[in-house]
Amino acid sequence: MIIISHRGYENGPNELLENNPEQIKNLLNKNIHVEIDVWYVGERLYLGHDEPQHEVDLKFLENDKLWCHAKNLPALEHMLQHNVHCFWHQEDDHTITSRGFIWSYPGKSLTPMSICVLPELKKQDYKTCYGVCTDYPMIYKEQK
Repeated sequence: MIIISHRGYENGPNELLENNPEQIKNLLNKNIHVEIDVWYVGERLYLGHDEPQHEVDLKFLENDKLWCHAKNLPALEHMLQHNVHCFWHQEDDHTITSRGFIWSYPGKSLTPMSICVLPELKKQDYKTCYGVCTDYPMIYKEQK
């Protein structure tokens, strides 16, 4: 099972770490996957949850340990054109990533191909999933 940091958090939500490229690199170096929020505006790529904040280049996104959540349609299209692992969702029960994984909304049913998102919110049994996306990756990494 893989552990995915939600937005680059390490030990819970922290606005300073959210979608911060330096924090993301730090987690990748610890062999922790990271879910990031990606925008494409004015032919430039940015990270940020509610708005574009941190400019990055395409090479940054071309990492197999990144799970890129497209925040606008141009971001989704751009990442798909460049074979970046990405997905789009808002409040869907499930969505499929560009590499065929099932991204499951908190509390929804799970399969061996699922990523259980924020299991800490719904106390879900995630042991049979492909991975978990959590605000607390260090805790889940210890339990692995």
